[in-house]
Amino acid sequence: MKNKMLTIILIVLVCITLVGVVFLTLWLSFGKDNKAEAEVKELTIDEIIEASVDVPEITTNIGSRQFIRISLKIQTENLKAAEELTKREFQVKNIVIQELSEMTAKDLEGKAGKQAFENALKSYLNPLMQEGQVEKVYIVSYIIQ
Repeated sequence: MKNKMLTIILIVLVCITLVGVVFLTLWLSFGKDNKAEAEVKELTIDEIIEASVDVPEITTNIGSRQFIRISLKIQTENLKAAEELTKREFQVKNIVIQELSEMTAKDLEGKAGKQAFENALKSYLNPLMQEGQVEKVYIVSYIIQ
């Protein structure tokens, strides 16, 4: 009788422990999903445009004795960052010209070349920013001759 009672108590304890572990796991996983959804709020197109800065057309030589005409739109994370980036237009142009001077037409070929250029600009601009960050750099026009 004692042996049977001990076995029942042991089974009950194991069941309670399993239910607790399952509940805790579900609670933690759903809690993380809700936090992630709150942090990753999709911006509307109006908010994206408001937090973006147009870089007027830049014409400069590239490394292969050719020249490029390029216009950019730079998306920042908020309106204050966009205002700061507008004030830093001379620095943005300088970075663009320096980066392009080291590139050839072949470096800018295809989707991968353009994305590498956009990512490089983003990585050079973000350390300058004090009021926010650059989220994305878009090439809006581009001609190499």
